[in-house]
Amino acid sequence: MQVTETLNNGLKRQIKVTVPAKDMEARLMERLASAKDKVRINGFRPGKVPMQHLRKMYGKSFMAEVVNEILSDSSRSILDERGEKPAMQPEVTMTEDEKEAEKILAGNADFEFSLDYEILPPIEEKDLSSLKISRLVYDVPEEEVTEQVERVADSARSYEPKKGKAANGDRVTFDYLGKIDGEAFEGGAAEDSDLVLGSNQFIPGFEEQLVGVKEGDETTITVAFPEQYPAAHLAGKEAKFDIKVKAIAAPGKLEINDDVAKQLGLESADKLREIVRGQIESQFGAVTRQKAKRQLLDALDEAYKFEAPSKLVEAEFNNIWAQVNADLAQAGRTFEDEETTETEARAEYQRLAERRVRLGLVLADIGEKASVQVSDDELQRALFEQIRRVPQSQQQQVYDFYRENPQALANIRAPLFEEKVVDHLLGVVSVDDKKVSKEELLADDEEETAKSEKKPAKKASKAKAADAGDDAGETEKKKAAPKKKAAAKDKDAE
Repeated sequence: MQVTETLNNGLKRQIKVTVPAKDMEARLMERLASAKDKVRINGFRPGKVPMQHLRKMYGKSFMAEVVNEILSDSSRSILDERGEKPAMQPEVTMTEDEKEAEKILAGNADFEFSLDYEILPPIEEKDLSSLKISRLVYDVPEEEVTEQVERVADSARSYEPKKGKAANGDRVTFDYLGKIDGEAFEGGAAEDSDLVLGSNQFIPGFEEQLVGVKEGDETTITVAFPEQYPAAHLAGKEAKFDIKVKAIAAPGKLEINDDVAKQLGLESADKLREIVRGQIESQFGAVTRQKAKRQLLDALDEAYKFEAPSKLVEAEFNNIWAQVNADLAQAGRTFEDEETTETEARAEYQRLAERRVRLGLVLADIGEKASVQVSDDELQRALFEQIRRVPQSQQQQVYDFYRENPQALANIRAPLFEEKVVDHLLGVVSVDDKKVSKEELLADDEEETAKSEKKPAKKASKAKAADAGDDAGETEKKKAAPKKKAAAKDKDAE
């Protein structure tokens, strides 16, 4: 086998490989000799088939196996001998001339092919302890815990039947049927729906029109879905809801005691408070970590400057770009709506792809040198968490898919590895904890976001094209039912 380097430019390599016809012939004869005692051909006793006859019948198929074996084995052996790590599987180029291919299969021509690939760039070892980040920390005050405990306890509040008109704070039980242009729409109807007036559970303008209704009333209210409503086919449209009021109930006194805690499945009010505090601290802690991680990635981005393999960047860009366009299509928006153009957006997301690939390589290198490992137990827990998200009837099928596809399992391992590398780095770099208010911690710094996430414009696309290493996550897909306000989350927990 003759190996010749024909391209060495930056990270790009091209290797030409020539296997002489005599070597191909020798490999073929070895296969034929091995098969001689195994094949059964009418008219010949076992092991007595003439070699020429055997070659006439199986020569081309056996030579094709030789070709595939050479391609598989040589790619690995050549790269090992050269001490190179390819960024992706090398591309193999062979002759497309049918006559030439026939000569090779007949053993009458040298077998020539080329390997095109990019190598992983060398990553310089740096003193990571010199990197500095400021970790924003919010100390949750007792009054905030008390406020949240009251909200939780409110779910166990008792209600007593009320005669007369409904007021804010009262619970109204009613049936509704929503229509747009006189036609009922999917998810726009319900029976015996309970709504506490003033809770802002329904779309704007809905609850206000129920203030003053009485048991037995039938009325029609008109509201407009928000322009940014998750269901694009309802966003911005006016709808009429036929309402039939079935009951009005007034709230009882809000109490926080052991009895209320037991109604919530807890042993005491103190335990309720402990759990609520833990949940709040966990929510804000997640924001603290995410912002610290973003700073860490920015610091690594400044510290490591090298050429990223173009094929990896291209693959990353294609993933990001597909998500961007899918999100825009789902929202019924265009690049112009996002105050940018497709050309500008492509350029920005190209830069994001390059950053993500480069930082991914840096994190992988740091993790390898620090012997960061993902245990089988950790991987198993993450796999079960993934499976838990699908309907029970499909869980075994999903489990089998991951078990039979190592690459799919690697996609679960990758973010686990990354988070462990981040944990390692947060213990190495210089971290200054800075106490901040809740507003400061939750502030959405638009300039920081644009710089860090490489968004194409001030009003960036809702695509989850996060920084390298950032958890993209998935936006909860809210149903088109009209009763839920878009993004009706507890603002204190966001």
